[in-house]
Amino acid sequence: MNELIFLQPVLHGKLWGGHRLHDDYGYEVPEGPVGECWAISAHPHGDCRVAGGTWDGKYFSELWAEHRELFGGLEGDEFPLLIKIIDAEDDLSIQVHPDDVYANEHENGSLGKRECWYVIDAREGGDIVVGQRAQNRDEFAQMIEDGRWDDLLNRVPIQKGDFFQIDPGTVHAILGGTLILETQQSSDVTYRVYDFDRRQADGSLRELHIQQAIDVVDFDVQAPTTGKVTAAEVDGVTRLVETPNYVVDRIVVGADAPVTYAQPWPFLNVSVIEGTGSVVAGDATYDLPKGTHFVAPFDSGDLAFTGDMTLIVSHV
Repeated sequence: MNELIFLQPVLHGKLWGGHRLHDDYGYEVPEGPVGECWAISAHPHGDCRVAGGTWDGKYFSELWAEHRELFGGLEGDEFPLLIKIIDAEDDLSIQVHPDDVYANEHENGSLGKRECWYVIDAREGGDIVVGQRAQNRDEFAQMIEDGRWDDLLNRVPIQKGDFFQIDPGTVHAILGGTLILETQQSSDVTYRVYDFDRRQADGSLRELHIQQAIDVVDFDVQAPTTGKVTAAEVDGVTRLVETPNYVVDRIVVGADAPVTYAQPWPFLNVSVIEGTGSVVAGDATYDLPKGTHFVAPFDSGDLAFTGDMTLIVSHV
C-alpha cells in the first residue's frame, strides 16, 4: 500500500492579506501581510515539498512527473488540482477566470480555473461577491467604465460554513474578514476587473485585464443569493459539489463519531481546517493537527479518521 504524502505549505504575501495563517494555523510566514497558503500544490508558482516519509524533501511536482503510479496512472501534464487557504484581511480584487479553452489559447497552454470556496470563518455581517448583473458585453464594459460597481456586482451575505462554486466566467471577489479553503484547478490565471484603486508598496497600481475579462465573462451564470449548505450529512460526510474537474466533501469527525472514508480514486486531497485527530491508512497511524494537509495516493486504502475535527477532501 502507498503511504500518505504530507506536504509543507507555500505561503504568499499579499497586499490584502492578514496574519491568521500564522495565528490560527501556526504556519511559518514571511514578514508583512500574508494572504495565501498553497497547501497542496504542484504548480510552479508554489510547488510544495513533501514533509517526511519515503519522499521527504521532494517537490510534489517531482512525484507527479516521476511516480505517476502514486496517482493511479492518471494522465495529464500537471497535477490537476490546487488547494489553498486564503486569509482576506482586506478585499481581494474583483476578478474572473477563463475556462480551459481560452486559457490554453491565450495563456501559454495553461489550464482554466474552476474553483470553489468553503468559508472557514467570516466577519459578522460580512459578504462576498459572486456574480454580476450586466446582460451582455457592451453593458458590462459600460458599467465598468462608469464605475457603477454597486449596480454591477452581486453581493451575498456569508457566514462560517457557507460554500460557493465559482465556475469559469463568474465575476467574484473574496471580501475582507473572510478565511476560506479554496479547491481549484491548478491554474494561476486571474483577470482583474477592479482593484479599488489600491496602490502597492512601490506606489503603483496593480494591472487590470478588462478586455480579457470581457472576453470570458459568462452572462448566463445565475448569481446566488446564499452560500448555505443544504446537502444532507451522511455518516459525517457532506457532499459539497461535483464538477467536471473535482468532487469536494466536508467530513466532520466527533469524539464519539469516527468516520471511515473510502479512497478508490487516483488521489485524495485532505485538509484539516478545524480541530485535531488522527487517521489510520493501512498499517500506519498519523497524527492530524489543525492545518495539516496530505494526499492519499492511489492504493493507500480507506482512511479511518478519529478525533474532533473538520476536514475538506477532494478528488478528480
